[in-house]
Amino acid sequence: MHSIKRFSVSVDGALLERFDGYVRESGYPTRSKAIADLMRAALVEKEWKSGREVAAAIVLVYDHHARGLSARLTRIQHDYYDLIVSSQHVHLDPDNCLEIVVVRGGPEKVQGLARKLRAVKGVKYASLAAASTGRGL
Repeated sequence: MHSIKRFSVSVDGALLERFDGYVRESGYPTRSKAIADLMRAALVEKEWKSGREVAAAIVLVYDHHARGLSARLTRIQHDYYDLIVSSQHVHLDPDNCLEIVVVRGGPEKVQGLARKLRAVKGVKYASLAAASTGRGL
């Protein structure tokens, strides 16, 4: 565990007032926790730009009745087998499925997989939740 360090920051009063509103609305217990989360988010963004190994979740929603759609999605995932850590398939209702594909690898390859899955005809929604392997945080 890393030791906690104190530091001071000087900011415009109006900005601090707005930030305190953000802290309250987001349910943070303290400014410090909110600032630490924002710092980590900036570091994760830097990781994604650096080309180092990252982690992410690709979330898809699709109509499982769409002809051949499940097979196309599976084929694409097999093309990227080296990135995929796991996947979870959830039946949302009689027609719609949600699939979460957890990946780890280079940012460009991860984004490439997300783009290919998003582009498949019949996918209603796709998003890439960029994360970190946690090693640099």
